Amino acid sequence: MNIAIAVSVAGFAIFACLALYYFARILEQSFKVVKEMRDRLSKIDELVQTLKEKIEHSTSYLLLIGEGVKKLVEVIKERTAERSKK
Repeated sequence: MNIAIAVSVAGFAIFACLALYYFARILEQSFKVVKEMRDRLSKIDELVQTLKEKIEHSTSYLLLIGEGVKKLVEVIKERTAERSKK
């Protein structure tokens, strides 16, 4: 009877050790996956920030270009008006 109890306790101990080992491996893999996802999300965030900055800068340039075109149109209208008066 003692031998059967000893074998069953040893078997349970081996099973518990293997279960803890596999649980630790699963946690390790999940931590790696979470870290990779964080890295990818940070790269996506950096890309979005870069695109946002470029759009903001191009918008300011577009306003300047629009003002320049408006002035150019006014100058052309003045010149055509002067030529038509002559």
